[in-house]
Amino acid sequence: MARELSGPTISLVKATVPALQAHGLDITRRMYERLFQNAEIRELFNQSHHGETGSQPQALAGAVLAYAQNIDNLGALAGAVERIAQKHVGLNILPEHYPHVAEALLAAIKDVLGEAATPEILAAWGEAYWFLAEILIGRESQIYAEHAAAPGGWVGWRDFVVAEKRRESDVITSFVLKPADGGKTAAHRPGQYLTLWLAVPGGAPLKRNYTISSAPGDDGYRISVKREPQGAASNWLHEEARPGDRLKVAAPAGEFVLPETAERPVVLVSGGVGLTPMVSMLGALARQSAGHAVHFVHGAMSGATHALGDEVRALAKASGGRIRTTFFYEKPRAQDVQGEAYDEAGLVTPDWLARHTPLNDADYFLCGPRAFLRAFVNGLVSHGVPPSRIHYEFFGPADELLAA
Repeated sequence: MARELSGPTISLVKATVPALQAHGLDITRRMYERLFQNAEIRELFNQSHHGETGSQPQALAGAVLAYAQNIDNLGALAGAVERIAQKHVGLNILPEHYPHVAEALLAAIKDVLGEAATPEILAAWGEAYWFLAEILIGRESQIYAEHAAAPGGWVGWRDFVVAEKRRESDVITSFVLKPADGGKTAAHRPGQYLTLWLAVPGGAPLKRNYTISSAPGDDGYRISVKREPQGAASNWLHEEARPGDRLKVAAPAGEFVLPETAERPVVLVSGGVGLTPMVSMLGALARQSAGHAVHFVHGAMSGATHALGDEVRALAKASGGRIRTTFFYEKPRAQDVQGEAYDEAGLVTPDWLARHTPLNDADYFLCGPRAFLRAFVNGLVSHGVPPSRIHYEFFGPADELLAA
């Protein structure tokens, strides 16, 4: 167990909040510059959040600031810590990697703040870093142990074969992955993701997280990948990956999951490729012979981009009315027939949910881009839904301290 932070350290770290507000992004950019001088450490990171989007330094700056602001109330960061630990396990981060980050972070603080980064400030941040690092290392060791002990589980990278490749829409393609050794796989919790290590010819290996879109089972996983215009990994998967190809895969991870037992009705709300964890959740809920009502609400641009719709409708039809579906098309095509391909034209809104879902007695699961989530989380709260009943996941770099 990590020892308690000292009072002077807490005071000194909180005193750096104004500096972090002004210079946090410069510090994290400099930290990554230093860290990536080590090629072995650089390969641990998902470079799409550094090269393709450049968004991870911003996310990390926010995480460091939040840590400083809550250094005397770390309970407020429990959810973020679990998210970080899950991402680290997906990337196979180990205890021996943490000293490299500590060295780069403290050196970056000194580089950016100059004389303001006194020896006392650097010592306080060193203590604060290792306090959090010990918490993460402990939690990550628990997750690794759980993966090793689970039937069909594994630790590290395992070879999988692309058993099937199926186009779901103009922008989304599904890949069914099965172990190359012919063995079983650990049943994932609906909402979790796989981390893939892709050996792309002519370039450095790519590491990416893709949500599992299939219901839990023991013979493999399905991921449904949106092709991004500048996405090196998604373009390779769409254009080059073929049945029979081998990929390295880490065990399922992630904290955005469906509870083992639903305590009330469930409303699944997604936008675009955000439907992938929702389809996995819906598949698990549909297997229950009895249970609470489920409402699946999804927004797509049109029938051209709408994926897995037939599968969702089939699950709803087989449920005997327990599962309801509503599909929104923002810009329906002429061939998209309302009442068949989709139900509502336009965008899903919190007001619509307030009118058509059991607002006062449901758990809401949301997945989509940040703007989508911001609108729905704030909208549902304004309609009186307690934050404890609003669960969400977004696609992009999380606020992570070590790797993304």
